[in-house]
Amino acid sequence: MDESLPLPTIMPLGDRALLIRFGTTLTDGANRAAIALARRLEAAVPVGVEEIDPNLISVLLRYDPAKIEPQRLAGEVRLMASAAADGREFEARRHTIKVRFGGEDGPDLDAVAAMLGLTVGDFLEAHNVRPLRVLTTGFAPGFVYCGFHPPALVLPRRSEVRGRVPPGTILFAAGQTAITSTPIPTGWHVIGRTDFSNFDATAMPPTRLREGDDVQFAEAGA
Repeated sequence: MDESLPLPTIMPLGDRALLIRFGTTLTDGANRAAIALARRLEAAVPVGVEEIDPNLISVLLRYDPAKIEPQRLAGEVRLMASAAADGREFEARRHTIKVRFGGEDGPDLDAVAAMLGLTVGDFLEAHNVRPLRVLTTGFAPGFVYCGFHPPALVLPRRSEVRGRVPPGTILFAAGQTAITSTPIPTGWHVIGRTDFSNFDATAMPPTRLREGDDVQFAEAGA
């Protein structure tokens, strides 16, 4: 599959890291490009690279300057980033995550549906109609960003931050659905809760989901 993805800006972070960034705002293309590059780097790790850390629109590389010069590493990265996608970068594992929407588990669900001009049932149907891609994990241990929803389901974050929400909380805002894995405060809308846990500090890797995976949300008991 020949697919054009944006080319990156490569910048040094100190003398042991490079940041490869595919834009300044979160877009589908920038996220797919970051995932593709991370997969290529993991499949053929350049000499001297010690860590590959993909994010929403970027990839952070930590390297040993005694083993590779930053200019050479940047050149290798540019070649990898410019290669046409052949589909392997986007081979996705599929996960179904059951959610208890609304009620005490999702106190913002009614308000979210109302702000979008939908009934709760119509909102849940639209929210769950298709899988979402794991855009990245991070921010807090095991925190998962999933996207993208269509424009008709885009809402800004709340104007007020809510106190800590428990692990497994399903969050909704900015065209994305997120899953918490640790207790955190949040400005996202809380629409449900799941028993799925994406973080185990004793496991390797400690997260079950990775960028590029597909997540199908479904109502618990359905």
